[in-house]
Amino acid sequence: MLPISYFDESILRRKGETVTRFDVELARLAEAMIATMHEAEGIGLAAQQVGRAIQLCVVDLRASDAECNWEYNGARPPKELFMPLIVVNPKILVDEGAVQTPFEEGCLSFPGIRGEVIRHDKIIVHFQDERGNKHIIKCDGLLARCFQHEYDHLQGILFIDRMPRKARELIDPEIKALVKQTRDSQKKTP
Repeated sequence: MLPISYFDESILRRKGETVTRFDVELARLAEAMIATMHEAEGIGLAAQQVGRAIQLCVVDLRASDAECNWEYNGARPPKELFMPLIVVNPKILVDEGAVQTPFEEGCLSFPGIRGEVIRHDKIIVHFQDERGNKHIIKCDGLLARCFQHEYDHLQGILFIDRMPRKARELIDPEIKALVKQTRDSQKKTP
């Protein structure tokens, strides 16, 4: 399992570099990220969250019973056939007819902290896999939200940046405590 970066670590604010080498090292990193995400009981994890500023994230909603629809490369396969997803160099488009909806989100880099975030309910994601093959997913619901959350990480944007002011104010004490905890643990690291 890879160590997860917590809020206030500078790597979380770095925009990821475009991936140009699709090699064994990238595949190994992606597999380690999937194992880390599963161990932490998450549904998504971005490279910045494990200390790497590249355009790579992983997504897996197989354990979730949340309602969502998807079309993967023009087909509608069961999620067990294409997840966990390794998502490289993603681009997100808002799907026709999409609306913005609020929903409570959490983040592995903010353990135990949750807050309301407003995101588009339907999107289209263009991405590559770990071998460089191109894919397209049209999705809604939790899958769309997860992609947008992880995409933001790849741009150095955190879910707290997307919260309405009142929602953010509700969790500010928890965020300040996490910042202190993160700084204290960094002082102990040689």
